[in-house]
Amino acid sequence: MPRLVVAAPSSGSGKTTVATGLMAAFAERGLAVSPHKAGPDYIDPGYHALATGRPGRNLDAFMCGPELVAPLFAHGAAGCDLAVVEGVMGLYDGAAGRGELASTAQVAKVLRAPVVLVVDASSQSRSVAALVHGFASFDPQVRLGGVILNKVGSDRHEVMLREALEEAGMPVLGVLRRAPQVATPSRHLGLVPVAERHADALAAVAALAGQVRAGCDLDALMALARTAPPLACEPWSPHGSPSPASGAADSGEAVAGSAPAPVVAVAGGPAFTFSYAEHAELLTAAGAEVVTFDPLRDEALPEGTAGLVVGGGFPEVYAPELSANEPLRAAVSAFAAVGGPVAAECAGLLYLARSLDGRPMCGVLDADARMSERLTLGYREAVAVSDSSLAAAGTRLRGHEFHRTVIEPGSGAVPAWGFTHPERRVEGFVVKGVHASYLHTHWAAEPSVARRFVRAAAARAAAVRDAAAARR
Repeated sequence: MPRLVVAAPSSGSGKTTVATGLMAAFAERGLAVSPHKAGPDYIDPGYHALATGRPGRNLDAFMCGPELVAPLFAHGAAGCDLAVVEGVMGLYDGAAGRGELASTAQVAKVLRAPVVLVVDASSQSRSVAALVHGFASFDPQVRLGGVILNKVGSDRHEVMLREALEEAGMPVLGVLRRAPQVATPSRHLGLVPVAERHADALAAVAALAGQVRAGCDLDALMALARTAPPLACEPWSPHGSPSPASGAADSGEAVAGSAPAPVVAVAGGPAFTFSYAEHAELLTAAGAEVVTFDPLRDEALPEGTAGLVVGGGFPEVYAPELSANEPLRAAVSAFAAVGGPVAAECAGLLYLARSLDGRPMCGVLDADARMSERLTLGYREAVAVSDSSLAAAGTRLRGHEFHRTVIEPGSGAVPAWGFTHPERRVEGFVVKGVHASYLHTHWAAEPSVARRFVRAAAARAAAVRDAAAARR
């Protein structure tokens, strides 16, 4: 599999611009391009998917473990002609206090992939050679194959940069001039997701492809990608064997026999855009029928809903519209009241609260949420405090928090998780079939949670069928 990792010395250098533009430019050539993102980010993969027509997939060595990075990559890249991995932060930045863990450098080493360094050259000339030399020599196991210079100001500026890098023996694979018209709007948690600006996002991706096509040597980049050696690993599969923590009771499919597949409704639309592609694949592999609905538009849960997944996103941006959809709020509340299994992360937690910024929400949780000036951001190590529809007590998962909201109280009488690192505290809510928390998790790290959730949905569906038969 030809592959490239697009990295940078620091955030804000133009990784997303270059990676997305490369994906789109190669896709325009008729190549099947597999898009990937290092780290926990949900938003960039949406732009990657738009550029390639394939799901954007995350490679997170903290949440899933370094041992799953290559299998997850191979799963996503199957059948493709080229894979492009966008890095996270600076090339060597990773989980705080954990060395290289979860860094772009670690992902590149695990994948044995050449790295293209995107350098913001707007305020330097010959010094670029010293910068690039430092990144190339810091870890000999990271293979820096070339540089793409971003935000170059003029022809003269480009000449000086090229001369400096020629002295350093580093190939220049592209030069991009300042192009504010291609900028993508941001707000309090990063770029505005594709689902909120689809037409504008399409135009932006097309412009990025044009910029990269004009400024980068695509043939040289493809030649570099082809230097990546074979990966000796089996692709990850949602049908794979359970992880060691899952236990024998969780092996195999969660739903068997002749009963209809339980419907698991997954919230989508502009307000709920944060989801890992593997989650739906795991739910399907466990025997569920996955149906997406939009809480901004749909006034009822999908027919036959037996399980409900409400992931992350931006409910704070759409609080008026979510609150105004009273029929759906009532349906969610009623489903939770009878013990229906619900898995809610971050945005889902806020949607289940009594209120968000003073506007009524579903009222499933005896808690109120509001926007905050403080950004809560970072990896967490967690253990399930009690049995729930999602996790058995004692299940250990690594996750990620990323929000500018607070909920009061921060946990219920039965919390969802106990955090063990970097701080010790309890968080979230377990109420009947509801598991709600700020913690974003990647279920590929612990497939038992998907199987457990689908079993709970199947039990709920069976109870509804039995009640209907009794009435007859």
